[in-house]
Amino acid sequence: MESVLDEVVVYAAGALCRRRAHGAVPADGQVRLTGLPVALDPASVRATVRGAGWRVTEARVEYAAEVRAADRRPELRRVWELAQREYDAARARERRGEERIAELTALRAVPPPRRRDEPHRRTPADAWLELADFVAARLTVLQAEVARLTEQRLLAAHAVEIAQERLESAADTEHAASTTTTATVLLALATDGPGAGPVDLELEYGVPGARWVPTYRLSYRQGDSGGHLVLRASVAQRTGEDWTGVRLGLSTADLQRRTDLPRLHSVRIGRRQAAPAPSGWREAPTGLGELFAAYDAAAPRPERPRPYAIGGAASAGAVAGSDETVSRRSMSPVRARASMARDGAPQAPGGAPQGYGGAPPPAPMAAPAASAPAAPPPPEPAAPHPGAGWLDYAALTLQGPTGPRRGQLAPAPQQHRAVLPPTAALPPHTVPPRRSAGSFDQRFDTAAPVDLPSDGGWHTVTIGELPLSLEPEYVCVPSVEETVYGTLLLTNSTDRALLAGPVEVSVDGDFLRTAALPTLAPGATGRLGLGVAEGVRVARRTELHESTAGLRGNTLVLDHRVHLELANRLARPVTVEVRERVPVTTEPDVKIQERPGWAAPDEPSEDCPPGTRLRRVELPAHGRAELDGGYEIRIPAAQTLQGGDRRN
Repeated sequence: MESVLDEVVVYAAGALCRRRAHGAVPADGQVRLTGLPVALDPASVRATVRGAGWRVTEARVEYAAEVRAADRRPELRRVWELAQREYDAARARERRGEERIAELTALRAVPPPRRRDEPHRRTPADAWLELADFVAARLTVLQAEVARLTEQRLLAAHAVEIAQERLESAADTEHAASTTTTATVLLALATDGPGAGPVDLELEYGVPGARWVPTYRLSYRQGDSGGHLVLRASVAQRTGEDWTGVRLGLSTADLQRRTDLPRLHSVRIGRRQAAPAPSGWREAPTGLGELFAAYDAAAPRPERPRPYAIGGAASAGAVAGSDETVSRRSMSPVRARASMARDGAPQAPGGAPQGYGGAPPPAPMAAPAASAPAAPPPPEPAAPHPGAGWLDYAALTLQGPTGPRRGQLAPAPQQHRAVLPPTAALPPHTVPPRRSAGSFDQRFDTAAPVDLPSDGGWHTVTIGELPLSLEPEYVCVPSVEETVYGTLLLTNSTDRALLAGPVEVSVDGDFLRTAALPTLAPGATGRLGLGVAEGVRVARRTELHESTAGLRGNTLVLDHRVHLELANRLARPVTVEVRERVPVTTEPDVKIQERPGWAAPDEPSEDCPPGTRLRRVELPAHGRAELDGGYEIRIPAAQTLQGGDRRN
């Protein structure tokens, strides 16, 4: 049954795909959905049927080799050549229009030559004006035509880029092999009634090799109290199938997060007891070999591994089925366990070899030859313990009649998974969504279907536009650098969080720079840096006065005075936040007195460490302002060093 990829949700790592199919159910109730990627996780397959009386009883993933489709590169190359010819034709039409405009612009009225004996003529002003009107009317028509031709040329250039990208992607994904491996999901449907009519199937499966990071584009006009923030996402996927015309969802959750409950170990006081053996293992059922008697009689039995010999290689007479061969089950438990440990077979708790729980039935052993010396008894092996893979019961599968462990449970072979290469670096200023989301999860859905090729490269898709409140503000730290920086105070007025990521800032229609947007929870406010503001200047001067105080002059007073001058050279008023810093002490005898007018931040942060003092100044257009600040440090004379308390 043909299926169509309808929806994809990309998580922090991996994606969840949803396919839909419609058709009639065969008489045997077996439905095959083909064309699935090999990278899908068999444990994540979920199937839902919508039909009268039908239900899904089994969903199994099978892998098969299919003949690869014909090479699409010649066809894509022809499409690229046609697009290139169309672009050349559009460019030629545009140039002809530009040449006609240049010819018309150079049109001038040329008076006839005057003979030497002919008197001066009077210039016909009406003719000059008519010529000017004619040129203006023709230029208006030609310029509109050239604008239309320019738009056609840009569309043709875009078509050339798309055709070239498809051709390069096909060249990267084509292989020399004539066959390819595909995955097929086999669904078994059952019904309690007649079950007539077509059904709608919905198949869901997870794939690795997909990731995304948020990006933004901010448009701001000076003097406005709001801006246009466009939420976008850079998506990269190498899952083995192209996502064409799918509804795309982006989530910050972890698709592979474990949901099993932790195992809590009890702590007891008393005599030490041995740890209990892991449960879930049992001996192989009796008569497992006779279960495949009819299969062996109907078809040639596959070649079994040759039996092992105790003490070295098997002798010529030690063959399967001979009278001299003995079974491991007839050996003593100690020798049987030692032999299995030497052969590398897994063992189960309790000292018995694994049978139904995952290990193959013991192979017959050849008895030693009469002339061979008796092998010394092996040492007592350590207590057997099954590996973690044998206790993962959800990953164990029942082996078929042709496998080496037929009729027994064993870990399923690991299928090939397509993953992103480790060299796929993140774009600049990007933060993985799992790190920026913190303790909450968000999902964003695109407004229109998107196309994403499976090439492992980054592709940008648009999610939507978000309302945003912003306020321009300038920040300076004169004690570090006498430079004023422009910033925007962003307020998230939506009910969804904005994740950290790069934002392309445009002011008055001109691109300014690419900055880093911090994570903003609903209702939170953050600061976005715009770079150096050349129109606002700051200057800082400091003075230090050293004196003594107290009855006997036993207190050293260090008076630090700071004078700031701010100048606004812009044609609009601005708000400047000035940051200074005062020393912080934990000594009770050392006193620090600050000058008024400065306030501490609401709470310390990385940008505002302890001791930071702020002051906001409103500067009018082409205005100036002066600020005074500083602090006094009073130190007992007994705790000072001669010449050690002086400052520059």
